[in-house]
Amino acid sequence: MKIKIGILSDTHLHRVTREFKDIYEHYLSDVDIILHAGDFVSADVVEFLSKNEFHGVHGNMDPVDVIEMLPRKKVIELGPLRLGLIHGSGPSAGLEDRIWAEFQNMDVIIYGHSHRAEKHIREGVLLFNPGTAVGYDFSRKNTLGFLEIGDTINGTIINI
Repeated sequence: MKIKIGILSDTHLHRVTREFKDIYEHYLSDVDIILHAGDFVSADVVEFLSKNEFHGVHGNMDPVDVIEMLPRKKVIELGPLRLGLIHGSGPSAGLEDRIWAEFQNMDVIIYGHSHRAEKHIREGVLLFNPGTAVGYDFSRKNTLGFLEIGDTINGTIINI
């Protein structure tokens, strides 16, 4: 059985915009699970994504209502696989090391905060940052990510 997961982070939306709805319809409407690694900025975005199977964590820019809805970090178990979900904090330098220290025995660690898409293996663990689908990105690209889980875990980052 294959599971397709859509992954977002750092949307920084004060409301659900037409652009965000279009991204959802075009890229996320057929996924099995949606993950968001924080910095929603609006509880409306959390509620919009929650209409399907959804897991999220709050980020450093989220208001109190989002912080009260979502944890700072989360472990998601899909059969034998363990996915760590966290936003991250502090400067970009050392971000991955700080996130790494938050989890043990993971297959994938998904994070945000830097607005930079990343996908690589560290000590057998897939580290995955989807970048930002609608927010400001330092590379001037908007991106989101997908994980396909079957016999293996495949991560993809796409430009929007």
